[in-house]
Amino acid sequence: MIKTELIKRSPLRVLEKSLKEGLLKGNIAVLASRKGVGKTACLIHIATDKLLQGKSVIHVSYSSRVDYIINWYEDIFKEIAKNRRFVSSMEVYDDIIKNRVIMNFNQDAARTEQVLKSIEAMIKHGKFTADTVIVDGYDFSQSFPEDLRKFREFASRTGLELWFSASLKGDEPLFDEQGIPHELKRFLEEIAVLITLSFKDDHVRLHLVKNHNFPPPGELPLKLDPKTLLIAKDI
Repeated sequence: MIKTELIKRSPLRVLEKSLKEGLLKGNIAVLASRKGVGKTACLIHIATDKLLQGKSVIHVSYSSRVDYIINWYEDIFKEIAKNRRFVSSMEVYDDIIKNRVIMNFNQDAARTEQVLKSIEAMIKHGKFTADTVIVDGYDFSQSFPEDLRKFREFASRTGLELWFSASLKGDEPLFDEQGIPHELKRFLEEIAVLITLSFKDDHVRLHLVKNHNFPPPGELPLKLDPKTLLIAKDI
């Protein structure tokens, strides 16, 4: 009952509705903004929602530390549960977290092929049937469209959803007239869904600037609360 309520009332149902068909397996979604705006928090909220639905998540981190990621999962879940006033929430957390694996890589040392082989080994030999892969801390400026194509082909072959974060350089990143970050334009063919984040009125707003082949709606009726790190409906 607790899981059902958390899933049903999650603001991420609004995101799914905005995407019309959802991300769909075999596709890549990217959350892009300058550093420190809340991309990782969004990714962890999305991952936690998947876990509550009984799905399995592999969280790939290119950060030098993963302890803060582990803490964020627990903190964000506590905030979700607190909002719904669920007393036995940590029992739910202990149950769902069994379906999450965190893998850590150094982008300078690990080539894309090595990372994908490691993920596939976890799925096959580790018998971890994943549904979603979160890729956090990936530096697009150090990669090429060919790298992202390999990720997309891997997602298509394995039936996975891939959610990336992309940190845009500088305090004032450049965007084209459609809201596409200049830094990501060369990767656009491999990206099915692109969401940008920006500060507005003491909250972080989410903008859907690419949605498969559908016309993007622009600013979503969602916001990220910088205090709780939760995605919330904009009422």
